[in-house]
Amino acid sequence: MKNKKGLVLVNTGDGKGKTTAALGLALRAAGHQQKVLILQFIKGCWISGEVRAISSIPQIEIKQLGSGFIPFKQGKPLINPELKMEAEQALQYALEQAKNSSYDLIILDEINNMVDYGLASPEQVLNIINNKKPEMVLVLTGRNAHPKIIEAADTVTEMKQIKHAFQHGIKAIKGIEY
Repeated sequence: MKNKKGLVLVNTGDGKGKTTAALGLALRAAGHQQKVLILQFIKGCWISGEVRAISSIPQIEIKQLGSGFIPFKQGKPLINPELKMEAEQALQYALEQAKNSSYDLIILDEINNMVDYGLASPEQVLNIINNKKPEMVLVLTGRNAHPKIIEAADTVTEMKQIKHAFQHGIKAIKGIEY
């Protein structure tokens, strides 16, 4: 059954699970024969477990946009013209897909971080939200969702970190963090 009304969902917060929850929605939609597109901002061409697994699910397509993680210095992102250009191209691609594609669900993974880092404006993201096909579901993930994006969303979930293994010296684990 196709969606009669598309929704905008936001997964945000400092806790683990924002992308994981979105991937769960992708799997659920694929189980109902819905077409899913996952656009990963910031993560670059890093081959994660989800990229490997999704390649075997015909209803789901995943694209990694940009060259990868954003460098930081003294807690602030180091934004250069190349990163800004990549971000503009990625945002334009996301807008085109939201307006013109036949996907039932599009996940914009880490797009909230793009806004937080200054690589995208809240208005650019709102443009994607406002111009998506009415029946399409759009999921936005990433920390520090902008108040304007939260206001535009139908459902907002905040993942709150209580405790994380990394704080105790445990490095990222294959299959859990990536």
